[in-house]
Amino acid sequence: MPEPVGVRRAQAQRTRSGVLAAAAAVFVKQGVQAPVRDIAERAGVGVGTIYRNFPTRADLVTAVYRHQIDTAAALAPRLLEESASPFTALTRWVDAFVEFLVTKHGLGAALGSGDPGLENLHALMLDTLVPACATLLEACAAAGELGPDVTAYTLMRAIGNLCITGPDYGQAEARRMVAILLAGCRREA
Repeated sequence: MPEPVGVRRAQAQRTRSGVLAAAAAVFVKQGVQAPVRDIAERAGVGVGTIYRNFPTRADLVTAVYRHQIDTAAALAPRLLEESASPFTALTRWVDAFVEFLVTKHGLGAALGSGDPGLENLHALMLDTLVPACATLLEACAAAGELGPDVTAYTLMRAIGNLCITGPDYGQAEARRMVAILLAGCRREA
């Protein structure tokens, strides 16, 4: 007797979620050009399962980062509710954004690769994360903690530039520089 459609759909969703989690972990260690077989092995599925769910590498990369971008965007309103001040919420959100940027080996290369399948990734980041950041900045300005001249796009671009790591500039330095940037933007309430 065949499985009900709902059971098959739930299993397919668990498999897809497992592949996305495995791909995210492998991308952190090896970059977005990691072999698909490494992702399949970590997810406990065959390579064919990955290609059935994500026909191209661009599809897989986009799906992984879409999930992480959506998670970061959803964090902003939650932090505003939970934090003692809007600036504290902004600081915590920026910490999460920095973590996203500095641990995503190969994301910058993927964004600049010219791969037409990845063109929407940059737009997705802007369309999703800039409004989330803007919400935090507006709350900070309303509380007198930031001036209204600090815009989400400019702040995020500055943070992104500070998070470009290299041989003499690592994750710890990037985090310190972003903290200095935020401190410089702050107004005492």
